[in-house]
Amino acid sequence: MVRFRWRDAEAQPASRVTTLELFFDLVFVFTITQLTGLLEHDLSPAGGARVFLVFGVLWYMYGGYAWLTNQVPPRRPLQQFLLLAGMAGFLVAAVAVPTVFDGSGLVFGLGYLMVVCIHLVLLTQSSARVGVRRLAPFNLAAALLVVGAGLVDGTLMYTLWVAAFALHVVTPYLGVAPQFVLDAGHFVERHGLLMIVALGETVIAIGLSVDTEHLTAGLVGAVVLALALSAALWWAYFSGDDEAAENALAGAEPGPRALLAIRAYFYAHIPMLLGIVVAAAGIHEAVTHPGEPMSLGGAVALGGGIALFFAGDAEFRRVLHVGPAATRVAVAVAALATVPLGRVTPAFVQLAGLVVIVAVMLWAESAHRSAAATQD
Repeated sequence: MVRFRWRDAEAQPASRVTTLELFFDLVFVFTITQLTGLLEHDLSPAGGARVFLVFGVLWYMYGGYAWLTNQVPPRRPLQQFLLLAGMAGFLVAAVAVPTVFDGSGLVFGLGYLMVVCIHLVLLTQSSARVGVRRLAPFNLAAALLVVGAGLVDGTLMYTLWVAAFALHVVTPYLGVAPQFVLDAGHFVERHGLLMIVALGETVIAIGLSVDTEHLTAGLVGAVVLALALSAALWWAYFSGDDEAAENALAGAEPGPRALLAIRAYFYAHIPMLLGIVVAAAGIHEAVTHPGEPMSLGGAVALGGGIALFFAGDAEFRRVLHVGPAATRVAVAVAALATVPLGRVTPAFVQLAGLVVIVAVMLWAESAHRSAAATQD
């Protein structure tokens, strides 16, 4: 007979990311693909704002589960079962994303409430009892606001969504975050693996955009350029900043470490991951019609998505002091400058321009690091 133990006899901190956590991340990244599809159907400021709201509340709870497994590694069968149940809640919310503002809002809200409740139940096993008591009313209130948004429409619906997101944004600073002590290695690794999976989804989006019945040299070239752009984003994120970030978090005192983690891995990662979502929508259009000028929405999505990513990356660097932020800001500005190019030239030209911009930045940073190492 299998005995389900609820709590470890002696709590041990997280060390490495488990395969169950990676499985969880796959479900969360599915929501990113859903948001990309939602944006593709409405490449407008209003469409972008809706994507931002949905992503914001989902990203907050993804972060909550990253903190959870950092505090309470899923070692026991019952812990693992509950984490799988949390995944189910995320999946229910994700499948409701395409029509969340037009019919499936209540389904999304109930799935989200399930995610929040299971998170709080599992978090009671951590040693941060005060933190859990302070966190619970804020998270439950935000989830109920999302449920309420699914019961109404019009201005009130959007007001409730904005209120839920705003509550999530301020919650860490309401005496909550400093109550938790993070294992820096696990935390950085978990978010790094999420970024890899998210970038992998852009590769899938590239492949699904290809018209295999009409393969041409131009189309193949656009596919290669789109892959190069995704690879450049990977290189920018994993060119040493991840290791430096782990060292920065590990070297901070427990209270400040938690707040640093919030600033770097919640706030700064919002534009980074949103950038991937937005850029993927632009890449889809560019690969579908590589020889034609981009629509205004497509050109803005492609250039603006890359700009968002590097704006968030600049803030990430600034918060943790892991590298110069100015180069990343410069890339963000240059990426926005490609929008007019995409409107008047074939789509692959804007793609190529973005690849060159990011590649030049990466080369310049690498040359600078090599020169500094030689001087030392």
